[in-house]
Amino acid sequence: MEQNGSFGIFLGCPPGLENALLDEVRELGYDKAKVAPGGVDMEGGWPDVWRLNLDLRGASRVVAEIGSFRAFHLAQLDKRARKFPWGDVLRADVPVRVEAFCRKSKIYHAGAATQRVETALSETLGVTIAADAPVKLRVRIDDNLVTMSVDTSGELLHKRGHKEAVGKAPMRETLAALFLKQAGYTGKEPVVDPMCGSGTFVIEAAELALGLQPGRNRSFAFEQLATFDAAAFEDLRRAEPAQATDLLFQGSDRNAGAVENSSSNAQRAGVADCTRFIHYAVSDLQPPEGPPGLVIVNPPYGTRIGNKKLLFALHGSLGQVLKERFRGWRVAIVTTDGGLAKATGLPLLPPGPPVPHGGLKVRLYQTAPLR
Repeated sequence: MEQNGSFGIFLGCPPGLENALLDEVRELGYDKAKVAPGGVDMEGGWPDVWRLNLDLRGASRVVAEIGSFRAFHLAQLDKRARKFPWGDVLRADVPVRVEAFCRKSKIYHAGAATQRVETALSETLGVTIAADAPVKLRVRIDDNLVTMSVDTSGELLHKRGHKEAVGKAPMRETLAALFLKQAGYTGKEPVVDPMCGSGTFVIEAAELALGLQPGRNRSFAFEQLATFDAAAFEDLRRAEPAQATDLLFQGSDRNAGAVENSSSNAQRAGVADCTRFIHYAVSDLQPPEGPPGLVIVNPPYGTRIGNKKLLFALHGSLGQVLKERFRGWRVAIVTTDGGLAKATGLPLLPPGPPVPHGGLKVRLYQTAPLR
């Protein structure tokens, strides 16, 4: 594969949020990208892979397709895997792990397929096969077509590298970013989260407003590939904000530990100057000074944390406070239960699609600006 050649790139995200991710990808200038099940498909080269890992807030991983061939039985897979130009992408000195998936193919045993590819890698390129290897090769055999792909991200992209303190049932940064996108957030308005937990919504909103790259503080699997150009990558990476903001991003929580955790996470993320975290209950909630914006909240569902019957009053109190004090603000609520969302008494728009989150299905419920 040539350094500047074009190949297929898959950007993963939770099912139900593909269109939100597509919007973000197109904002980066990739107009030909299109929705696929569980993510977005597009074409690009290795510099695009580096940029997508660095800049996308909503993608969970970036997978690069490195080649394909037909195989109708294991002997054919073995022969063609040995002729595959592995050295164009993989390095002999970097261990690899292999995962195979078979669907509607004459080769139906994923374990046997994995073994054949592992043997080809080790005997032709001299690669060490290891379960904890930094590079993962994905072998998909679909309708007898064998497609080789590399997970270029490594650890999932929600691991930004600065959130050390988390509470119960934390929301992943990538999921929070896509819910913010689904709620129409562009970085041009303040954001308030009255049940902020570890501060994910507030920090993500502040980072977007400042133009901070979500991947600025972490490493990636593509740095271990033969295609990696360290100097070119450093030209793409920015440690500093791309712009300033006069907006304030506010989180609050009745749990003092959550407020402390959020403040620490914001400090590590470099957004402490434009964020504020306050220890108080929903009944004490007040909008920050400045223009109206977005209230976004991921309240307890009662499924795993707390008693669900007690949550209807909490949602009712939240809705009452928002109606009284947040005129002109939009509201977005992430919940498993439409009944809890309706308990707020807010004028809700039709909800978004169901999205998997921690073994549950959640939806985003929104309002127009409150009047």
